[in-house]
Amino acid sequence: MAVRQEIEIQISPDGEISLHVKGLSGEACLELTQALEAQLGEVVDRQKTSEYYQQEIEATTTVEVGED
Repeated sequence: MAVRQEIEIQISPDGEISLHVKGLSGEACLELTQALEAQLGEVVDRQKTSEYYQQEIEATTTVEVGED
């Protein structure tokens, strides 16, 4: 089952833009927002949430089909 990934974008009345990533952990959230950050301007503050420090879980399932 895929985990829902979201980018929440908030723009304050004075034009300050905040991005909040949900559903990703580790460096994946930074990779996801990299293009947006480049278009929006200089990053003046970055606060990493607890999700950032969670290990990414990778699951692999192997199914062998053969004669019994």
